[in-house]
Amino acid sequence: MIKLAPSILSADFARLGEDVRAIEAGGADFVHIDVMDGSFVPSISFGVPVVKCLRPVTPLFFDVHLMVNEPIRHVEAFAKAGADLIDFQIEGATDVAATLEKIRSLGVKTGLAVKPGTPVEAVSSYIDMLDMILVMTVEPGKGGQAYIPECTEKIRIARQMIDASGRDILLEVDGGVKIDNVDIPLAAGADVIVAGSAVFGGDVVGKTRAFAEHFRAK
Repeated sequence: MIKLAPSILSADFARLGEDVRAIEAGGADFVHIDVMDGSFVPSISFGVPVVKCLRPVTPLFFDVHLMVNEPIRHVEAFAKAGADLIDFQIEGATDVAATLEKIRSLGVKTGLAVKPGTPVEAVSSYIDMLDMILVMTVEPGKGGQAYIPECTEKIRIARQMIDASGRDILLEVDGGVKIDNVDIPLAAGADVIVAGSAVFGGDVVGKTRAFAEHFRAK
């Protein structure tokens, strides 16, 4: 079943709780929370207090994406704040295996993300430790970018890797996905779609519902 993970990076920060309730009402499955440290990427976004405050607002699955340097320093705090899954950029971690082990030890699901310029095969050494692979189809660090078509092949490769592993691993795609191009990553094998600017702003419930209904028709 295809899942929708709206990214609150594109939400109205002045009414974040209301926007999260709106995506829940529209049929979203996950809340995608992009954490940026101003170092791995230029921008600074959410920290642990935001996750902790949002946790009582919704029962939706919290997909926390750490776009930070040395994510192992932060995983315990985000786990305690209410993350259900923590995925991090493979490029930002000195010791990927230790970071994944730390996340698993906290009872939280694990994920690895790759930037457009990083071969998705980079995650293959860790596939037995993963619950999710995240293929970035824009450069991390800024919402509203256009989908990079060359990344579609990476989605296909990731799907093949997951199928070959025989494990129940989600394949998430994040970046530039809208209702008019979502069938491209879906056809390549994605089963979790992150949508930001395509969902937030205006009729959040209606736009979320449009994605959910499109997925159900598949």
